[in-house]
Amino acid sequence: MSKLIKPEGYTPLLDLKQTEQAIKLIKDSFQANLSSELKLRRVTAPLFVLKGTGINDDLNGTERPVSFPVKDMGDRQAEVVHSLAKWKRMTLAALNIEHGHGIYTDMNAIRPDEELDNLHSLYVDQWDWERVINKEERSLAFLKEIVNKIYNAMLRTEYIVNETYPQIKPSLPQKITFIHSEELLQLYPNLTPKERENEITRKYGAVFLIGVGGKLSNGEKHDGRAPDYDDWSTIAENGFAGLNGDILVWNPVLKQSLELSSMGVRVDKEALVRQLKLTGEEKRLELQFHKCLMNDVYPLSIGGGIGQSRLCMFFLKKAHVGEIQASLWPDSMREECAKNGIPLI
Repeated sequence: MSKLIKPEGYTPLLDLKQTEQAIKLIKDSFQANLSSELKLRRVTAPLFVLKGTGINDDLNGTERPVSFPVKDMGDRQAEVVHSLAKWKRMTLAALNIEHGHGIYTDMNAIRPDEELDNLHSLYVDQWDWERVINKEERSLAFLKEIVNKIYNAMLRTEYIVNETYPQIKPSLPQKITFIHSEELLQLYPNLTPKERENEITRKYGAVFLIGVGGKLSNGEKHDGRAPDYDDWSTIAENGFAGLNGDILVWNPVLKQSLELSSMGVRVDKEALVRQLKLTGEEKRLELQFHKCLMNDVYPLSIGGGIGQSRLCMFFLKKAHVGEIQASLWPDSMREECAKNGIPLI
């Protein structure tokens, strides 16, 4: 199976029982560190929202949400969330969260259009977080400050894993490197976006790639982003567009880049209108969420998602996300994994 990476000589460092215990250790440790670093309180989140409200996220704009009719609501359609970027901003307002504080929650989603491989599953689990900021904090400097706090939580969690399971050696560098997607394009003009990510994370170990969603100098996007949550169009202090980005690390097992988090300063009114115009989606301004944002109902914020299974996979040096989570995989993939010593749950 061409999509499956089969690391030569791979042997899991933990057995199935140890793996389950380690998953709990990582999740407990990381979310405690994250909430402490960013001053976040835990909230309960929905698994689905009503269609047509503009609350669900479009991700790259091509993924189909799982939907179903609600009998007691006149068969109105509900959609399983793709992520909670907009819902969290609504919740900051509803809970009247003060400046400098925020919320986090467990986000679970079903993405039926994913191409299944070592990193991509039908089931998505992540910590979604959102924090109230002010106008002055809509800057690249503040974005970097928050990224460093999240990275510190990762470093502490990696240390706890190594203390508990000495056979698992740490691989994160002490500092994360910042680079803009345009700078990365100039470094590797003949490579694809994924190949560029591989080269830069191989070199530095951990990278925050700034400015994901807008077109680069070659007329292409590094990757897609919906126009109505991350601000990928505001010109920052570095002269490049974008106040968002991805946390990428080098995966020593799969020998490739691994995205652990997508995050950023969220759109204000100006950025929302600009990005909807750039993407030809001005009609969204008629939706509930967008009307409220334009009427200053929601606070300015910064937020993102951090993959739970991916973080566990990385820290436990696993070859497949199916060693961490229970999901569906093609029979051919299960057979290939079994042949190559990769035990899927």
